[in-house]
Amino acid sequence: MLEGKRQKQVAASLEKDLNEIFQRLGLSMMDGGMISIASVKITPDLFDARIYLSFFKVADPITALKSIEERAWEIKRELATRVRHQLRSMPQLSFYIDDTLEYVDKIEQLFKDIKKDEGKKD
Repeated sequence: MLEGKRQKQVAASLEKDLNEIFQRLGLSMMDGGMISIASVKITPDLFDARIYLSFFKVADPITALKSIEERAWEIKRELATRVRHQLRSMPQLSFYIDDTLEYVDKIEQLFKDIKKDEGKKD
């Protein structure tokens, strides 16, 4: 389903604010790697926000995600103060691991393997 104009506006605002909050709270650097917000998807009723996090060179992304979820109340509190004049109610935040980079790497590896196999046949 396509996102509406208001959903896109709210998602963009949340993404911008969350990036600043992550930097301020020291959550953008963890376990020797970097964490960034890949995207924010929000439901049409604006009550649920799904935050997709990209982990770059983080030793254990699942543990890092759990530590972020443990601090979700702190993130939500600060985010609520930033968007209180834009939204009637604060959306429920859910954090997910964004695996698009891994998916792209996997597809690229498959294409490389196909090219190798074609080269061997000739």
